Amino acid sequence: MATTGILAAIGNTPLVELQRIVPAGCARVVIKLESANPTGSMKDRVARAMIESAAADGRLKPGDTVVEYTAGTTGISLALVCAARGFKAHFVFSDAFSPDKRLTMQAYGAAITDVASEGGQITEKLIRGIIAKAAELSARPGHWYCDQLKNRDGEAGYHALGEELWQQSGGRVDAFVQAVGTAHSIHGSAHALRLHNRRLRVIAVEPAESAVLSGRPPGAHNIDGIGIGFIPPLFRRDEVDEILPVSTADAKAMARRLARAEAVLAGTSTGANVVAALAVAQRLGPKATVATIAVDSGLRYLSTDVFRG
Repeated sequence: MATTGILAAIGNTPLVELQRIVPAGCARVVIKLESANPTGSMKDRVARAMIESAAADGRLKPGDTVVEYTAGTTGISLALVCAARGFKAHFVFSDAFSPDKRLTMQAYGAAITDVASEGGQITEKLIRGIIAKAAELSARPGHWYCDQLKNRDGEAGYHALGEELWQQSGGRVDAFVQAVGTAHSIHGSAHALRLHNRRLRVIAVEPAESAVLSGRPPGAHNIDGIGIGFIPPLFRRDEVDEILPVSTADAKAMARRLARAEAVLAGTSTGANVVAALAVAQRLGPKATVATIAVDSGLRYLSTDVFRG
């Protein structure tokens, strides 16, 4: 049956069990293929939630421009929702992130303002710089500042993802592993899963080079979309059982391995998720199920070095 408009196509993405990279004796590892969303990313869920909430209560008015800072993935999803709802979009971006993301945002009609990085590295200084620029742009008349890191409307966008995980897994998720950017997805998905399993273990993933959630100093890394160099304002440490740092090199290697061994084409944050999920699966053993997320499609990383190793 046809959906009514593109936004109705968000969600209900497939869940697959990894077959060839999970060692014998480990837990079952299932991965949600969020690349099946309209833009190829889980961020379609949060973008729809934030914009629809703001439009419903009048913060975002017809003809307004949505302003946001982005590593690209949320920007692409916001650009989709803006195009579908008739809003304009203006995003702050950087050369540290995949150029494929820039082209995709522009394809949906978004305007881009750049903040230059230092050698293409993702650092706290860069993230704070693009946030400051977005805040400056949002002061213009008719501009609405999405401000994803502080936007509490986003978390509800992932409640459905958690519910889908539970139903598609056959009602068995013992551990949930997810990389942390804004923290919307880890908390929103876990909220829904915990309604079914109060003993659920929640594992946060971050870049080893900038493991601030683990109490280490910020640093430079190349895992798009996570590891912002400071603790996200909406991250709730008491709702997370464990934090696992994963290096950029290991995340990229796993992204390549996923494509070649499991035919799952995804980006570096997904690679980090799977590295951590396999570590958890080894500890929990064959009677358990570990769930994680393929955050986005690897198609938006083809111009980077992710798949050249």
